Amino acid sequence: MEQPITDKERQQAEFCLKECPICIKAREKQKGFRFWFVKSIEGGMCPYCKAYARVYGRRAHEPVPESAPQV
Repeated sequence: MEQPITDKERQQAEFCLKECPICIKAREKQKGFRFWFVKSIEGGMCPYCKAYARVYGRRAHEPVPESAPQV
């Protein structure tokens, strides 16, 4: 059974979405060192990337869909 998303996870996911310069560029560019770095470490080491995946249902390196509401 999956645990409910906590307020702390929501805050971490929002940081990843709006403030993390590495993740922001990785989502925008979809190539290069930042993209590779985020894609390689997000699930294993970064708690912000993990929270982003739980809250938004996609990995931190994946582009934000244009139809997604801006948080």
